[in-house]
Amino acid sequence: MFGVGAATRIYLATGATDMRKGFNGPYGLVCDQLLCDPLSGHLFLFSNAQRNGLKILFWDHSGLWVCAKNLEKGLSHWPESDTAENKIVLSHEELALLLGGIDLDKTKQRRWHRRVSSEEPETTRKTL
Repeated sequence: MFGVGAATRIYLATGATDMRKGFNGPYGLVCDQLLCDPLSGHLFLFSNAQRNGLKILFWDHSGLWVCAKNLEKGLSHWPESDTAENKIVLSHEELALLLGGIDLDKTKQRRWHRRVSSEEPETTRKTL
């Protein structure tokens, strides 16, 4: 299986995608519609018009993955872009919520921080 590291970006294509396309269709959509490099190692997420099918395109430096999910019942809520762009950048947490059937528009991220111990040097302290 493929691993998604912290540096991996997740791009969601807004609008509907023809799910009959194999490897070359999503590859072309990433290049032409999202204006990204499909061989970058980032995840690209697509949905059909009925919102009951999802596809992920991913390059793992040895080959191209196309993963598909067809929902048995119900529909996924697909985010729409507020701007004229054809893509939305998701966080890893938002991807997990979306794949789990959670409506991202009805959730909100709360501000939080990590408590740093006093023994940790000042130069290595990070606030998340």
